[in-house]
Amino acid sequence: MKIRRYGIGALALVAASALALSGCASSGSDTSATGSSSAVITANGSEPQNPLIPTNTNETGGGRIIDSIFAGLEYYDATGAPQLDVAESIDTDDSQTFTIKIKPDLTFTNGDPVDANSFVDAWQYGALLSNEQLNSYFFEDIQGFSYDEDSPLTGLSVVDDTTFTVTLNEPRADFPLRLGYSAFYPLPKSAFDDMDAFGQNPIGNGPYKLASDSAWQHNEKIDLVVNEDYDGGRKAANGGVTFVFYASQDAAYADLLGGNLDVLDAVPDSAFGTYESDLGDRAVNQPSAVFQSFTIPERLAHFSGEEGALRRAALSEAINRDEITDVIFQGTRTPASDFTSPVIDGWSDSLAGADVLKYDADDAKAKWAAADAISPWEGTFQIAYNADGGHQGWVDAVANSIKNTLGIDASGAPYPTFAEQRTAITDRTIQTAFRTGWQADYPGLFNFLGPLYATNASSNDGDYSNPEFDALLNQGSADADPETANKAFQDAQEILLKDLPAIPLWYSNVTGGYSESVSDVDFGWNSVPLYYAVTKS
Repeated sequence: MKIRRYGIGALALVAASALALSGCASSGSDTSATGSSSAVITANGSEPQNPLIPTNTNETGGGRIIDSIFAGLEYYDATGAPQLDVAESIDTDDSQTFTIKIKPDLTFTNGDPVDANSFVDAWQYGALLSNEQLNSYFFEDIQGFSYDEDSPLTGLSVVDDTTFTVTLNEPRADFPLRLGYSAFYPLPKSAFDDMDAFGQNPIGNGPYKLASDSAWQHNEKIDLVVNEDYDGGRKAANGGVTFVFYASQDAAYADLLGGNLDVLDAVPDSAFGTYESDLGDRAVNQPSAVFQSFTIPERLAHFSGEEGALRRAALSEAINRDEITDVIFQGTRTPASDFTSPVIDGWSDSLAGADVLKYDADDAKAKWAAADAISPWEGTFQIAYNADGGHQGWVDAVANSIKNTLGIDASGAPYPTFAEQRTAITDRTIQTAFRTGWQADYPGLFNFLGPLYATNASSNDGDYSNPEFDALLNQGSADADPETANKAFQDAQEILLKDLPAIPLWYSNVTGGYSESVSDVDFGWNSVPLYYAVTKS
């Protein structure tokens, strides 16, 4: 068993006090003596929800592909530390106006230049209301952004071919730390001719590119090959990556054991008791910046106002997290005490109100009865999940814990695929609670809070809104001192613990493994393997 703990405590300081990133070196990766630079590795994946456009991809299946074929201003190394990629420098004097210089003479794989316009035009496209991009929220802080009408980002200005400036509505000390996320990737000029067609066959500037025009075989796989022109810190040590879209984690694990899959980042719960002995020193179990929950939209009957607050708290206290993480996950999960992750600087296990995350059958029953006095409960409480993601075991266990504690009907509601579930969630047709979680985009507390719970945020699937919470997020984002900024984010979480727009469940370790054919396999701070560093014999 390999357990690695990465300290990310210094990252807030990088964003808040350095405020000028310039010439950061990457450790890179050494090709194994037995490795072949032309060998293609295979990895598990899932069918992306949407066409592969960076500003419209906010789920892990599409995200790992987007991150492989695009390069942004920065990337995050294995520890989560930001490293410059396309950017040569990111400077500011006031945390409100940033001057960004990019490296000269860079191109996309079709020959279009990677220049200031390729960033500015991509961000403008992503921010426009009419384009309905899932990641539009990430541009909210830039001057000109609007949730009410199409409005250009007036805070973006091209200075010359390799320089542009970004002006925010107010200071945001952590803004540089955000810039490695995929929403901020550039787009080639040709993308704007037909964005839908581009999303089916995207052209990037990262360490990999699509192998051919037919490389994406929907619901089966996508084939990537090396982009020889990429010269950043993620230079590929192999010949490419094929992401195989499995219908179940059990099928992926069987392929790993059979030598038909090289890298797996999701061991099924059916194998938790055996995978370490099956794989030996090729088994991986390490903490990662992944948080699991389920969300209850306020629009559902019985879940708004005073009644809703009582029912949310009752449901949370009806879940025996300790038992479920021991029995179902066998030590690969840790019961949650907040809405973030223990590997992120500023995490706390002593927030006021966190007792609502502990199993308390008597109090849960009392709260449910008090809610019934307001409006009697009827029907079945259901939690939707994607059946191709290995979630049935824990969803059934959570539903049974609720059923046995509260004496109500409770069950899982499976969707065949992740893409189908996400579509029902994003178009607001889903009429039950649903599985949610967060794999960090960048290593900061704000990233676990803003995108999921801020008013109008891109991944605010339950449409939660609380002005007091929003104000604390703004306060923390503007504070240049990491300690006081994190205090504001902790205070914001204490509001979440009262409102419970989502029910925190547990923190996830990344549990995975790799075949005998590969080496130099590292799983990063956010649970994603560093595919570019893997070598294959």
